[in-house]
Amino acid sequence: MTTNDQMQQQIDNDVKNTPVILYMKGDKDFPMCGFSARVVQILNALGAEYETRNVLEDDNLRQGIKDYSEWPTIPQLYINGEFIGGSDIAMELYQSGELRTMLDAAK
Repeated sequence: MTTNDQMQQQIDNDVKNTPVILYMKGDKDFPMCGFSARVVQILNALGAEYETRNVLEDDNLRQGIKDYSEWPTIPQLYINGEFIGGSDIAMELYQSGELRTMLDAAK
């Protein structure tokens, strides 16, 4: 059992050391909700290299990522240690071309 402090440290480490990471329901091979699936589709369409963390596997992670970002919903996308947002924001950034620029900078 991880404490909240340990979970925050683990999340912080993942976010800072993984160029592109998506906290989601399910994983990139099997998204478990439509919003998570949308972000996976966007990242795949852009050919992004990214990692995922499945918040459904660990309630501490599910709450911990919400506490970490001070954002109430899943999925949550981080690029180069920066919180980008959820599926609506990812879609807007994808449509405007900004997401590709952010992902290119993460390589």
